[in-house]
Amino acid sequence: MDHKMDTIQDLGMERLDREKVVDMMDADLVQMFRCMGTTDKDVMISELQRLLGSQLDPAGCTFFLDMTNWNLQDALGAYYDFESPVNEHLPSMSFVEDVTIGEGESVPPDTKFTKTWRVQNAGGESWPPGNCLKYIGGDQFGHVNAVMVDCLEPCGICDVSVAMHSPRAPGIYQGRWRMCTPSGLLFGDMIWVILNVEVGGLLGVTQQLSSSLALDCNAQPRSHRNVQGGDFNPFALVAE
Repeated sequence: MDHKMDTIQDLGMERLDREKVVDMMDADLVQMFRCMGTTDKDVMISELQRLLGSQLDPAGCTFFLDMTNWNLQDALGAYYDFESPVNEHLPSMSFVEDVTIGEGESVPPDTKFTKTWRVQNAGGESWPPGNCLKYIGGDQFGHVNAVMVDCLEPCGICDVSVAMHSPRAPGIYQGRWRMCTPSGLLFGDMIWVILNVEVGGLLGVTQQLSSSLALDCNAQPRSHRNVQGGDFNPFALVAE
């Protein structure tokens, strides 16, 4: 059964019509999902998303399942009939690096912080307007579901930031994000936020302090800042 699911997912990268999908579906799997009740909808959403290789977010899976009366076989066929990426030229995106919350960095519990990733347009065409970075699963760290992303020229690089809030309990948490077109199709590398929450973590506090210092320095006249001699201390009080 797992082999057939993987084959369906691989074929999803090519033109795949309803008949091929039906042929590849295991009869026992189809019958099992046909017999499922309302309480199993979350399972069906997860299974459809897995079969599609996370190409569609949970909301999109819910749409196709609902329009086919929660029949997994028909929902899978409907997706490839009407919403296959073959019918829409998807942009290309590669993850470059973590700008914040990198290896070894930790955040205190119950603390606001900003997570920033660096991404690149890895394709040969400019990104169309309206793309966003979208939360698709795992720990969310706040209420932000998506942030708009600037259009990038081929090989262009930009930083994408999301305002987040760490959980109250120490531990290691992780969430998944992906780029999304205006029509709801996901593309590019999976983007992860792996958060180490521990008492004594400094990242959130450091970010807040840096922001406060930047605002304070911008508000003060340049003549009030003693920067001569290379001994300027940004933590010192500014003389009146």
